[in-house]
Amino acid sequence: MRKVVLGLTLVSVMMLAGSKLSSGPAAHGFTVTHLAAIALEGPAAKVEQVEEPSGSTSDHAALLALNEDYIRSVQTGDVARFEEILADDFRVSLGTTYLGRAAFLAQTALPVTISNLAARDVEIRVMGDVGIVHARTTYRTLDGLERSGRYTDVWVRESDGWRAIAAHVTR
Repeated sequence: MRKVVLGLTLVSVMMLAGSKLSSGPAAHGFTVTHLAAIALEGPAAKVEQVEEPSGSTSDHAALLALNEDYIRSVQTGDVARFEEILADDFRVSLGTTYLGRAAFLAQTALPVTISNLAARDVEIRVMGDVGIVHARTTYRTLDGLERSGRYTDVWVRESDGWRAIAAHVTR
């Protein structure tokens, strides 16, 4: 058993209620009503005891490797790799910009305007068929300024592996 913080936003509830993700929470006894009640309690949410999911070590390792691929693909503009690891209905919030998969891939194909991108303080949580990655980034701008940001990526287990379904990036 381990403690897991269940802090969900209403957006998370809507995503988890979708057909692709509904098997994950349902497999652990969560209904949309449960998730909505937790989300409405706000960021403090609840801490509950849950059983460690089987295969969590391999899930954690797989998501860590995918996170490294994701960061490397941003730094190098690797559209081909993103095509492999993004879900068909991937969405991303970049500051105040909201993009679908095709627009994100088009933006990734543009010349990269940062260097030395690195993920720091990476935290990976696995809840059934959903993986969430929280991290801080550091990078250098074209004019040489050191900057940082944060991101959260949501991954879903599909029949052929993990796919990124959503991301939120702040700089």
